[in-house]
Amino acid sequence: SKAAGKLTTGLTGLAVNSTPHISLTALYDRTLKLLARMPADAKYRQSTEAIVKERLAAVNSEPDISRLEKRINCGQIEEVVQQAERELQLARSFLSWKPWEPLIGQAPPNQWKWPL
Repeated sequence: SKAAGKLTTGLTGLAVNSTPHISLTALYDRTLKLLARMPADAKYRQSTEAIVKERLAAVNSEPDISRLEKRINCGQIEEVVQQAERELQLARSFLSWKPWEPLIGQAPPNQWKWPL
């Protein structure tokens, strides 16, 4: 059976996901595991964890796909799955980049000043 009875998302290259709850649960669980490996005070971890936990709670408590889409409010459920896939990739990158560690050297003057 197709998700919410639809045959297409109407978006080029984005197929209907007939099991979005399973997809999102797996992606969110993997993302939370990666975030847990980051320092608790890392801003990326804090903000991403809050969003992922909120969305995972929605996925777990709302079986109806169209109501879940409205609750998450970030497009069709297939777009939400795509966002979750991209966030998982970004979390992996953050783990390798370690932006929470101090700079190797002193930043140039006015590095963080805007506008110049």
